[in-house]
Amino acid sequence: MRTVAIPGYEKGVKNYVAALQAMDLAPVVTLDVQTAAACDGLLLPGGGDMDPALFGQPDRGSRDIDRPLDEIQLAALDAFVRAERPVLGICRGHQVINVYFGGDLIQDLPTAGDHMAHDRADSLHAVRFRPGTLLHRLYGPEAVVNSAHHQGLGAMGKGLTATAEAPDGVIEAAEHESMPVLGVQFHPERIAFAFARPAAADGRRIFQWFKETLG
Repeated sequence: MRTVAIPGYEKGVKNYVAALQAMDLAPVVTLDVQTAAACDGLLLPGGGDMDPALFGQPDRGSRDIDRPLDEIQLAALDAFVRAERPVLGICRGHQVINVYFGGDLIQDLPTAGDHMAHDRADSLHAVRFRPGTLLHRLYGPEAVVNSAHHQGLGAMGKGLTATAEAPDGVIEAAEHESMPVLGVQFHPERIAFAFARPAAADGRRIFQWFKETLG
C-alpha cells in the first residue's frame, strides 16, 4: 500500500486521514521530516497561517502562526520537490507550496467574508478552471467548491500557474508546470466520501488523481 506523509498534528488532520484511507492509501502523520520524506506522496494540510516573515512581509493580520510547523512543512516539501514526487496541498498547504516556490500571500483578503466558514459550515462558491489544466480535465470549465480561509495567494511562485479562480479573483488552485505538485485553496476532503455535498463538485476526483500519481 502506498504511503502518504501528512506533516502536522494528529488532532487536526482526521479528515485528511479518512480521505486517504478511503482511497486505500496509508497516511503517515508525522512531524519528523525524514519520516515524511520516506513516503510515496506528501499531503500538506490546512491549518493556521504561515509566518509572514517567510515571504518577506510584516504581520498584517495573520493568525495562529506556528513557525516550527512552517519549517517542518517547508522542509518536507523541499524533499519531495527535489525527488520530483507527488505533492497535494490543501488550503494552508496550497499557500505553503506558493511560498516555497518564492511567491507570497495576501494576509487578509478584502473579500474574506465570502470565503470563511459560517455557522460551522464551509462557504460554497463557483470557481472557473483554466483550459488545458489538470483541474479542467477533472471538472470541466467550472465547478462549485467549498471555502474556509481568510488568506490567499499573492504573487505566484516560480514554476507555478494559477489554474482556478473564484468570482472575486482569489486564486483557488495552482499547478506546477513540470512536477506532480497541485495546490487547492478549497477542501476536497470535505466535499467527498462521507462529506460529499450534492451542491458541490466531488472532491474524490482530486484524491484519485493523487493516488494515480503515486504509481
